[in-house]
Amino acid sequence: MTDLRPAAAFFDLDRTLISGSSAFSFGVTAWRQKLMPTSSLLRDAAGALIFRWFGATDDRSDAVRERILSAVAGVELADLEEVGQAMIPRLASRVRPEATALIKMHQEAGRDTYIVSASPQEIVDRLAGAIGMTGGIGTQGEIIDGRYTGRLTGHFVYGEGKAHAMRDLADRNDYDLSLCYSYSDSISDLPMMELVGHPVAVNPDGELADHARRRGWPIVIFSRTAKRVVAGTSAAAGAVAAATATYFLGRRHGRLASER
Repeated sequence: MTDLRPAAAFFDLDRTLISGSSAFSFGVTAWRQKLMPTSSLLRDAAGALIFRWFGATDDRSDAVRERILSAVAGVELADLEEVGQAMIPRLASRVRPEATALIKMHQEAGRDTYIVSASPQEIVDRLAGAIGMTGGIGTQGEIIDGRYTGRLTGHFVYGEGKAHAMRDLADRNDYDLSLCYSYSDSISDLPMMELVGHPVAVNPDGELADHARRRGWPIVIFSRTAKRVVAGTSAAAGAVAAATATYFLGRRHGRLASER
């Protein structure tokens, strides 16, 4: 039976598509271009290490949000786009091979693919384009006369904000959310996972792993760091095998859910 409405696959960025935190890469690049003081960079470095090993908390994410918004207040859009252009190759090189295989698989199945992240929209959208995805859903800062005001427009794309932003996109593109997929590592993304018919936990934190087991969601483990993969090697084969298993487990979950 052919799907009558289009569908999409939504990927969290930090610790799902890539290992670690994209916010720190943003901070390093902004610091190099003198848009962030050294003290803020060092705080973000410590936060990135905590995030890498223990995941995000609402308090830490709120703090990073406020620092990013305050750091870009008064900054010209052109300057932030320059930061994005400089950091995208670094982020693209950290995309996990298993995630790349999954993205390709969804594209071959006719689904659009999106990054969903609290990072700035300009960064997320540019990264999505660089790795061949349909687009990015990120946090949008208010811009007046070509400069950021330090205030948000729309949702802060974190927690419930991710689900709201995804629902808005689904409405615009007529996606059938029951046919869509979500991939994330964190319990903070539970709203994003519960919104779709095919949620998949990737390298999940303890709370998300427990929740996924109770709900019968697929759980997959990606490599902790991105590796260079050469087509035809055992590493590439392993990445594709993991992606294939995730895909079919997701399809099975969707069928079971529709039969309930």
